[in-house]
Amino acid sequence: MDIRAEIAAKTQQVESVIAKYLPKEEGFQKTVIAAMNYSMLAGGKRLRPMLMWETYRMFGGRSQVIEPFMAAMEMVHTYSLVHDDLPAMDNDEYRRGKKTTHAQFGEAMGILAGDGLLNYAFETAIKAFEIEPGNTNIVKALQVLAAKSGVYGMLGGQCADIEAEGKPIGAEALDFIYRWKTGALLEASMLIGAVLAGATKGEQRKVVQAAGELGLAFQIQDDILDVAGTAEVLGKPVGSDAKNHKATYVTLFGIERARQEVVRLSRHSVELMDTLVVRNEFLTRLMLELIQREK
Repeated sequence: MDIRAEIAAKTQQVESVIAKYLPKEEGFQKTVIAAMNYSMLAGGKRLRPMLMWETYRMFGGRSQVIEPFMAAMEMVHTYSLVHDDLPAMDNDEYRRGKKTTHAQFGEAMGILAGDGLLNYAFETAIKAFEIEPGNTNIVKALQVLAAKSGVYGMLGGQCADIEAEGKPIGAEALDFIYRWKTGALLEASMLIGAVLAGATKGEQRKVVQAAGELGLAFQIQDDILDVAGTAEVLGKPVGSDAKNHKATYVTLFGIERARQEVVRLSRHSVELMDTLVVRNEFLTRLMLELIQREK
């Protein structure tokens, strides 16, 4: 099967998992729930839950215990996008070809929707105990989700990113921003899959390293698309980084070196995964396909 067709089929499977865990739009708080669901159902690659699921399967995981974590991870990722689009941040009105949450529901409800998604992510993840009450790896997976989402993960990277706007920064600072803001949730996704499947500590370390390289490549590719992509394909305005005076890999090193770095990092990420005894051919092909993505 063509890799893009296979990814599309897998995306539909992930969508069906996520849909099971969305909150019902009812009660006096239904507006914020509607905004949360609007954000969750606005499309997207579903890359993080897909990477989590495939890593889990690679290490022999077969239980539904992974599903609450898949949904929770997408909620954390979506909350970060909702807040990233706010007027106080990137002030974007379109994402994935649709109005952003604050543009559709108002700024206040956009803030609350992001808050709601973050909190509901953990409400969702702990439902894993209902599936396997005695599984001690669930606690470890929760620790990963919490740490990689917070000030020592994605949020920390976002903080550094905001403070760097309009300022000259070097490669070290940019690397920190990319590895934390983007890489942290990719690391968390693959690590949670490995943890819940019972991977060894050594295997978990290799997975984290591979995911970190993949996350860095993923963000550099975003930089490239913000310069060389089109609004029609991306589903959002291009040139957002320049508008917000952000230093990027492209502005520091040029687009050709950026493209070379995406290929190098992505391939090295796959090479690290290939050192494991276990294999998942689709996961490898998915990671390589990220080099070619146009949105």
